[in-house]
Amino acid sequence: MCVTAVESRPAGVALTPSPGGHRPFGARVKAFVALTKPRIIELLLITTVPVMFLAAQGVPDLWLVLTTTIGGYLSAGGANALNMYIDRDIDALMDRTSQRPLVTGMVSPRECLAFGFALAVISTVWFGLLVNWLSAALALGALLFYVVGYTLILKRRTSQNIVWGGIAGCMPVLIGWSAVTDSMSWAAVILFAVMFFWTPPHYWPLSMKVKDDYARVGVPMLPVIASNRVVARQIVIYSWVMVAVSLLLTPLGYTGWFYTAVALLTGGFWLWEAHGLLNRAKAGVTGGKLKEMRLFHWSITYVSLLFVAVAVDPFLR
Repeated sequence: MCVTAVESRPAGVALTPSPGGHRPFGARVKAFVALTKPRIIELLLITTVPVMFLAAQGVPDLWLVLTTTIGGYLSAGGANALNMYIDRDIDALMDRTSQRPLVTGMVSPRECLAFGFALAVISTVWFGLLVNWLSAALALGALLFYVVGYTLILKRRTSQNIVWGGIAGCMPVLIGWSAVTDSMSWAAVILFAVMFFWTPPHYWPLSMKVKDDYARVGVPMLPVIASNRVVARQIVIYSWVMVAVSLLLTPLGYTGWFYTAVALLTGGFWLWEAHGLLNRAKAGVTGGKLKEMRLFHWSITYVSLLFVAVAVDPFLR
């Protein structure tokens, strides 16, 4: 039998790492890794590496894949650490972020800031020297847009924060392509657009689930200021555009039958889930029965399968 303990402390009350303020080395290492948000970076790398296969029309140089992956992790990790530094005030008040390293005290704000800046510099130099300077510029641009554009400017001011802020999360597609070709292509632009239209319907279901958290700290995520019906309608609109854009690669000659089949099947199931969410919202369903997280979890599976198809397709043409 499995028993799960749920902590009863209020959100925003930081935990002392251990008696006397001692912070064990192992726990400190884990805390610094947590600053980079590894699970989010996994998703970013899922969209980077397959594009390299498409750009190479086969297997890209494996050393290049390794250096691009490491550089991408360092750059995104720096952006995430700086994001946590800026958002440390609201992270302490939100249930889902109340265990982040700055809130618990395992990492100090000064350490976090220094760590984030160090990763930003190291990743840019890494890309420039070991990949190419176009990829370095794109990675640095993504970092700056996420930290300044999204975190500092958009997040606390507009319900469209995740729409435009999501641009930073689309950049790995361009970075993967430029790493191989040192140039840009319409194929990369199309996949960038897929990720752009994917981001809102991916994140809004999660925001619907935790909208009370965002409302508590005054972050105007769309589900905070609009009804479930309005949010679900927006999700459906973005979903249709996303699926339509994903199908542009084939008529333009970049992909073949395999990618098309995967895009149609996975996109069709996405639209089924999106419309199901809209129908439940229209019916006034709330709480657990709204099942908004079904679309959130499927969105991760969708983008993983789609980009695997991007990588596999060149071998089947």
